[in-house]
Amino acid sequence: MLEWLDLLLPAWIMGTLLVFLTAPLGCLMLWRRMSFFADTMAHGTLLGVAIAGALSLPFWVGVTLLAFMLVAILWVLHDPRLPNDALLALCSATLLCAGLMLIQHLPALRPELLSYLFGDLLTIAWTDLPTFAIVIALALAVLFKYWKAQIQIAIDPDIAISEGVNAKWQRLVFMLLLAVFTVLALRAVGSLLMGALLVIPALTARLLAHSPKQMVVWAFIAAQFGVSVGLWSSAALNTPTGLSIVLCMALVFAVIFAVQKVRKLA
Repeated sequence: MLEWLDLLLPAWIMGTLLVFLTAPLGCLMLWRRMSFFADTMAHGTLLGVAIAGALSLPFWVGVTLLAFMLVAILWVLHDPRLPNDALLALCSATLLCAGLMLIQHLPALRPELLSYLFGDLLTIAWTDLPTFAIVIALALAVLFKYWKAQIQIAIDPDIAISEGVNAKWQRLVFMLLLAVFTVLALRAVGSLLMGALLVIPALTARLLAHSPKQMVVWAFIAAQFGVSVGLWSSAALNTPTGLSIVLCMALVFAVIFAVQKVRKLA
């Protein structure tokens, strides 16, 4: 029993810390209709992993550099004539193809790809937690400082700008926070499922909430349930943690959605 706790407890603490960032960022992403941004960032991290492998650097260094480089690229490419979703699709496809091509020439990386693609929270050690906690606390402090402006931009950009909110700066802050989340979430759910970790709890909360504050609270509850149940079931069934966590979150959404539909029909 103690061996299980020693394995699962640091992973559960890390998952819980991540949920504090998942809930508000997921809600903001839904309000701003930027759900595809997380997938673009996730696909781009494959190139970061490949570059890190080629240069014999830790994966997190390559992923961090790539995440912030992607923010810079999207900042430069931002143009009123070009739809956001089209730009994200362009970056996603380009970075994914570049990453896959580079990995083709790095056969030593292939055995580690499964953990990278689907995540493995169980590899988190006690010594990793302080660093993660500090980074998440700093990200939350930034988010708290700009929370009101972020909501204003998400709800009605024109009114927010007329009230003096700097839309470009708020967009940059939001993208940088998502870049930080990308680096942190890679260990939890991997690159393929990173978008789901943000979107599914926020969608679940959308079904239950009647205000922005309620939505963040419900997203936190849904995400925490998914992380807790998914992590323990992953250890029991010997499945990748990312798959178990996302499936648990999706199941919660499906149950709540079905119950509400049945009530409407009754």
